[in-house]
Amino acid sequence: MNPPPAPPDPPAAVRPRLRPGLLAVVAALLALHGLLAVGSKQAESVTADELAHLTGGFTYWQFDDYRIQPENGNLPQRWAALPAWLEGAKFPGLAGNPYWRTSDAWVLGRQFFYETGEDHFPRLMAGRAMIALFSVATGLLVFAWSRRLFGAAGALVSLGLFAFCPSFLAHGALVTSDLCMVFFFLASAGAYWRHLHDPRRRWWLLSALVFGLACVAKFSAVLLLPMMALMAVTRIGAGAPLVLGGRTFPTRAGQLGAIALSTLGHGLVAVLVIWAFFGFRYAAFNPALPAADHFIRPWATTLSHLGASAGIIRGLAAGHLLPEAFLYGFSFVLEMSQFRSGFLDGAYSVTGWTRFFPLAFLYKTTLPLLLAVLATAGVTASRWRRSAAWAAVRADAYRVTPLLALFGVYWLVSLTTHLNIGHRHILPTYPVLFILAGVLGRGLTRRRPVAALAVSGLLLWQGAEAARTYPHYLAYFNPLAGGPANGHRHLVDSSLDWGQDLPGLKAWLDRQPRTEPVYLSYAGSGEPDYYGIRARRLPFINGFKRPQPWVRLEPGLYCIGATMLAHVYSPIRGPWTPELEKEYQWMRTFEPVFEVYFSDPQRRAELDRQASPEKWQRAWTRHDLLRFARLCHYLRVRRPDDTIGHSVLIYRLTAAEIAAATTDTLEAWRTAVERAADR
Repeated sequence: MNPPPAPPDPPAAVRPRLRPGLLAVVAALLALHGLLAVGSKQAESVTADELAHLTGGFTYWQFDDYRIQPENGNLPQRWAALPAWLEGAKFPGLAGNPYWRTSDAWVLGRQFFYETGEDHFPRLMAGRAMIALFSVATGLLVFAWSRRLFGAAGALVSLGLFAFCPSFLAHGALVTSDLCMVFFFLASAGAYWRHLHDPRRRWWLLSALVFGLACVAKFSAVLLLPMMALMAVTRIGAGAPLVLGGRTFPTRAGQLGAIALSTLGHGLVAVLVIWAFFGFRYAAFNPALPAADHFIRPWATTLSHLGASAGIIRGLAAGHLLPEAFLYGFSFVLEMSQFRSGFLDGAYSVTGWTRFFPLAFLYKTTLPLLLAVLATAGVTASRWRRSAAWAAVRADAYRVTPLLALFGVYWLVSLTTHLNIGHRHILPTYPVLFILAGVLGRGLTRRRPVAALAVSGLLLWQGAEAARTYPHYLAYFNPLAGGPANGHRHLVDSSLDWGQDLPGLKAWLDRQPRTEPVYLSYAGSGEPDYYGIRARRLPFINGFKRPQPWVRLEPGLYCIGATMLAHVYSPIRGPWTPELEKEYQWMRTFEPVFEVYFSDPQRRAELDRQASPEKWQRAWTRHDLLRFARLCHYLRVRRPDDTIGHSVLIYRLTAAEIAAATTDTLEAWRTAVERAADR
């Protein structure tokens, strides 16, 4: 027999008012969260994706053109770029700009950030502060939802765990779409569930509008559809009459039809919102601006890899049912989610691992939050045992249906996706844990001193983790993973090294006696010259189409980003094989020619008559990648001499080490690797 459905939540007007003292605590926690998130970025360079997001958002406002970065949410990019647009930031010229014609967000972004004569950092920090508002709003939702379920004490537990979570402090003030989508997942799930229980039209309108905004926040909003379906099935299964649009539907068939019609209305509102964000124009390219050759990746190429989905997208495009940039962005995301380089615990994959996100969760979640999750499960199980009634269990589950739907659907997709590039992609599931941990607030009473002490201890511990980690939140790893110092052995990219530590590297170098050369391999969108870092450049993850010069390896300081050290995005990853060694030794025979080519203009002209400059550049680039890969195989087992923010590893290499790692025989190289591993 079905349990009685949970009654609709009462209107906010008849709920107990928040006491001034409680309001002050909530405001203080949210303000502290925002200050920690933004403040920790004051000494961080632009991370890999921020450059493209801010550039894309600016062009949407300035040019009503949507060729730049349409694969990421239009809304968060617009939101973050709004201050730069309002202040009249200067953008590189469009006429004759080949990167505007080819929609290259990365090179255009570099021009926007570093080549207009204006300082990019103030507008970057303004964009980060704008995104931090989404993080603060998420905290407010966590508090409000937990208060409805567990009261004021439980809401403070939930908010405390959220406010000092290193992962939210790391991503809560970065110019990306991640925190924006976290907010809209939670807001949309809550608004839709409320709409199913509250017949007032304003809840339908709010739910539809929030869903529409989620669709322009990030393409993962498509996951809201199965979440809504689960909520609808649960609501119908409760057996209580449903009131929608002023009509009562007592039968399940009627309820199904009403919910289907309501959800269709959600879709129509979402379509309207999408068109509004793309200027109510189908074409991505503004015809009043210099013409485009194609998106950054030609659309035909992208569609050719999508199988049956390509036909649906072509049909939508042919009928102009959705804006061109929106459809292209969705296509791009589908294609990239099929194959993408990933790194986990020293292993590499282009199709991912089922264990990637569970392990990322285990490594990057604070111990107090892990203990709070276990305690939540224990308290809930104990409550169910005491109730001795299945109806009580069902009633509890019914109350948290939207949270369970969000958590279950998102984790199911996460376990099966091939896109394993960062812990940040499971951030939407954390608010569920924060909210449910509010049940621990029931222990915060004088009648339960031991429980109150334990819960208070968890909150203080969570705060201590945030204080201890500041400002390097992106590099946080808990003791189960060996702490931040060992993070690079488990995860890289946006889970650790997203290019944020150029300022820290500059400060470290300034403290050194500059008597030895500095080498840098960097994974990000920052420009070392902007920070006054004078270094010989080893391979960069993003060279912005600048030719890599010849670099002689000499004794000195080698500053290697963890992402570059892992070689996750290099064409030469995995074990160093005899085939690679053979190719490398053959390429080494050209080193004298490479050095002459890059140092003697007269000889270069002669060599260019023997082979095209493009062939010489390809040959040198391949040699450079092979040499760097061989070097990194050695460095990965050698203990660094220092680290910057746990993301840049510093090695002071001698001539003997460089020779063993890059020029000696394979046997000598293996001996050097074994010796370094035994240290």
